[in-house]
Amino acid sequence: MRIFTRLLPGAFLVCQLCAQETILLHPEIKPDPAAPAEQVQERGRNGVIDRSITNVNQPSVTVYLPNGVKPNGTAIVICPGGGYGHLAIDKEGHDVARWLNTIGIAGIVLKYRLPGAPAMMLGGNLQAEAQAAKIAIEDAEAAIEMVRKNASRWNLKPTAVGLMGFSAGGHLAAMMGMVAPKESRPDFLVLGYPAIPPVLGVTAETPRTFLVAADDDPTVNPAEHAGRFFSALRAARVPAELHVYSTGGHGFGIIKSGKTSEAWPTALVAWLREAGLD
Repeated sequence: MRIFTRLLPGAFLVCQLCAQETILLHPEIKPDPAAPAEQVQERGRNGVIDRSITNVNQPSVTVYLPNGVKPNGTAIVICPGGGYGHLAIDKEGHDVARWLNTIGIAGIVLKYRLPGAPAMMLGGNLQAEAQAAKIAIEDAEAAIEMVRKNASRWNLKPTAVGLMGFSAGGHLAAMMGMVAPKESRPDFLVLGYPAIPPVLGVTAETPRTFLVAADDDPTVNPAEHAGRFFSALRAARVPAELHVYSTGGHGFGIIKSGKTSEAWPTALVAWLREAGLD
């Protein structure tokens, strides 16, 4: 167990005990020695930690369990964004997991392999898009299965395992909701300014979904992405909730920015409570 007491300027105050464990997803697969080494770059400013990870060749999950706050048995696997070329591992990963702990939810940060930007927005074939993003989907499936397998050890409900994704991580989470088999399909989705595939395969089996985006996003048009996925969910009679804030841009994560989008965690808590997942 490690003690985290960190005040991020401009970010949420996080001050609690977190039980942290990092687990390799595919320990039997050895990285290719000829492949580029994993690199971590610090991009943060004004004291805010904002690391970018590239060349992921050993995918893993880092598990944050609530300690000091009564756990409710819900877990959320978090897929950071980065255009499938890097991972914004803090503002869309570890910081989110620590915040989830404050509301009694286990946060599991997924460091997944990166298929590259061409794996998104392929056009007219959902299965081709799934094939292009195969390594990332395999890692997300393994993460969901690992959480369910360890549910009793981590004091979790195996039927309350969600998947949260931001930007390209939202693409990954949405794909999981449409193409993952039952044993690795998440029980619910949380999509932050997601890059949604052009062709959808939403059915009644797609998990209930919470979506958030900003109207001034210069990268992912909320109407063409989050709004389209929301409409498909409604047509399939899947419970869903969409929040489009006037300001926030792209990549706002959980940073306190003064923009209207910073209200989304409060809306998520209410949605989780209504769904019995709080």
